Amino acid sequence: MAQVRFDRVEKRFGATTVIRPLDLQVEDREFMVLVGPSGCGKSTLLRLLAGLEEVSAGTITIGDRVVNHLPPKERDIAMVFQSYALYPHMTVRENLAFGLKVRGMPREDVAQRVSEAARLLEIEGVLDRRPRELSGGQRQRVAVGRAIVRHPQVFLFDEPLSNLDAKLRVSMRAELTRLQRRLATTTVYVTHDQVEAMTMGQRVAVLKGGELQQVGPPMELYQRPANTFVASFLGTPPMNLLPGRIGEGGQTLHIDGVTLPLGAEQRRAVLAASSGEVLVGVRPEQMRLGQVPGAVPVRVEVEVTEALGSEAVVHSRLAGAPLAARLPGAPSLALGEVVIFSLPLDQLHFFDPVTTRRLPLPGEGVTRSQAAP
Repeated sequence: MAQVRFDRVEKRFGATTVIRPLDLQVEDREFMVLVGPSGCGKSTLLRLLAGLEEVSAGTITIGDRVVNHLPPKERDIAMVFQSYALYPHMTVRENLAFGLKVRGMPREDVAQRVSEAARLLEIEGVLDRRPRELSGGQRQRVAVGRAIVRHPQVFLFDEPLSNLDAKLRVSMRAELTRLQRRLATTTVYVTHDQVEAMTMGQRVAVLKGGELQQVGPPMELYQRPANTFVASFLGTPPMNLLPGRIGEGGQTLHIDGVTLPLGAEQRRAVLAASSGEVLVGVRPEQMRLGQVPGAVPVRVEVEVTEALGSEAVVHSRLAGAPLAARLPGAPSLALGEVVIFSLPLDQLHFFDPVTTRRLPLPGEGVTRSQAAP
């Protein structure tokens, strides 16, 4: 197994910079997820690690080797693509064995590795079928199996579940997570799906515009996002971000006529803003319908209600900004109805509207290892 390290890595295509100077370390045996919107550079970063693209500046290290100038076959990695890339004229057994045969591995060793991978992935019954005879989930397992038989130092996954239907994606998420824990192989997994990132990664690296925004355990990013982008990217629905004006001395915050009293630690946080305004963040699932203790009530008009069975997401607006509430049960709220939501004072997040950075409470902080410099 091996540690993976990116040191000041850059990638340019002509005059276009796709990856800006980036530092990231993936620990030995860790499951690291790279997540971000389309065009953020996550797949490019994976291709740089795989050797499918050349680094413009900086170094990539796998184990104790700088691999910048090594071809893919010498990097001891195995990659699983979004498209599966199986040979249609070969059986599953032949697909699994092909890479090993090309490397000249003895026939007995090839058969043993294929058998082990098939048993691990529960595809022993389809070894003599061709890809067209398999379901989407089975084809995905074969693609993963082709990587497993290599016994690489690092697994690379490039959006491997995006072609599957929603139900199969859920089951495959759990299967891939269990598989990685069992194999204990360093894994770098790319996805645009924040649910995949939150549920699969031991740590998650969030990218935007070729820059690393924050890296850390999923719940750490969820509970203490480094900036408004991370706050709004992780979570479903995303965090509400409401414009607030700081009252005199930081004693209160005012949001479109609603006054929020602040505690001493909250006052110190908001007074660190670069202007007299802040963005107040609150997670939709932390809001409640009606007036509750320890929260400030706000009156809003219902715009949309999404009934999800055990819960409902209610959309409205406050201070001109979208406001979503994720409510337990199935409250029956009519379009245009005026209701009271409660903003929990002890669950608020504060961000500088100029820099977009989090304004941490005293003792909380966002360390350099967690956030982009």
